[in-house]
Amino acid sequence: MIATELRFTELTTTPGRTTAEIAAVLADPGFGRFFTDHMVTARWTPEAGWHDGQLEPYGPIALEPGAAVLHYGQEVFEGLKAYRHADGSVWSFRPEANAERFVRSAERLALPALPVDYFLDSLETLVRADVAWVPSAPEASLYLRPFMFGSESFLGVRPAREVRYMLIGSPAGSYFASGGATPVSIWLTTEYTRAAPGGTGEAKCGGNYAASLLAQQEAAAHGCEQVCFVDAIERQWVEEIGGMNLYFVHSDGTVVTPSLTGTILEGVTRSSLLRLAADAGHEVVERRVSVAEWQQGAADGSISEVFACGTAAVVTPMGRLRWDGGEVQLGDGTAGPVTLALRGALLDIQYGRTPDTHGWMRRLA
Repeated sequence: MIATELRFTELTTTPGRTTAEIAAVLADPGFGRFFTDHMVTARWTPEAGWHDGQLEPYGPIALEPGAAVLHYGQEVFEGLKAYRHADGSVWSFRPEANAERFVRSAERLALPALPVDYFLDSLETLVRADVAWVPSAPEASLYLRPFMFGSESFLGVRPAREVRYMLIGSPAGSYFASGGATPVSIWLTTEYTRAAPGGTGEAKCGGNYAASLLAQQEAAAHGCEQVCFVDAIERQWVEEIGGMNLYFVHSDGTVVTPSLTGTILEGVTRSSLLRLAADAGHEVVERRVSVAEWQQGAADGSISEVFACGTAAVVTPMGRLRWDGGEVQLGDGTAGPVTLALRGALLDIQYGRTPDTHGWMRRLA
C-alpha cells in the first residue's frame, strides 16, 4: 500500500552558506560540481508506504554495505531544472512529465511508484528552502536531481522491501565546457550498444549510463565529445547520443527524430521540441533513421543540420560525425538556423521571455 499523506517536514538545520559563499559558486557553477544547502528524503516499506518525508541539510547518507542498490543497481532518477525569471520568481518546465516518467522508470526497476503530487511537493520544498541558489545569469539554472534506490540490506535477488527517495539540487551553467550553442563532434560506435528490446532503454536508470561510459571513453579517444549508439539487433538504426535524443533537419525543412522503440528514453525536451517545431511550421516526422541515411544525407546536403537535446544540455548542435574509417561534416560545421531557432524558442519559454501558450511552466517559488 501507499501512505495517503506524505509531507516533507523541515528538520532542525545547521546554518547554510553565506550570501557571499553562494555568490562565489554561482559566478562559475559549471555543471554538477556544487550542491545546495538542503536535500529532501523519504522512505518506503510495503507496510507503511511512503513516509518520513523530510527536508534536511545536504550531506552524506548512511547505507548498509548489503544495500540492494550497491549490488543489483536497483535505482532510477530524473533530471529537471528550476529557472529564475526576470521578476525573481522561480519556475520549472513540465515537471509533471518528469514525475510521470519517474513512475514508469520505477515500475520497470521493480520499485514503488512515487505519486506525482509527492514528486512535485518535494521540488517546491527544496526550491523554497534553497531559492538563493537559483542563478539569475543567462542560461544558468538550478539542476534538480530526484532519485530512488533500494536501501534494504540483503543479498537475495528480489525487489528491495525498503526504498529511499531523495532530491538534491546543483546550480548549473552550460553542460558542455564549449558552451550550449557550440557544435560538438560525435563518435559512432558499432561495438557497444546502449539498450536492447525488452531491456531498460526506456527507463531512466543508472545502469544505462554506466554501460555507456566505455563507449564515451572510446569517443574521447577519437577526439569526440559524445558517442552515438545504434540498435542492438541490426546495428544500423540510430538511437541516442549518450543521454540525449537526436534530431535531423532536412534541406526541405522537415524535422525528423528517431521513433521511440522501447530502447530510447522518452525525453521531455524531445517531446517539447516536436511541438515547437510544428508550431514553427516544420513538418515533423518520427521514424527510424539509419546510419547510412545520416552519413549520405550529411555528405550530399539533404540533411542540413543535426542536433541533440536533453534537460541538461538543452539543444546542442552536432558539427561532425566520425566512425571507424571515415567522417563527415554536418552542414557547414556551425549551429544551423533551425537548431538555433528551436533552442531559442525553448529557452524563451523556460526563462519566461515568451508567453507559455502550452501551459508547460509551474511556479516553485
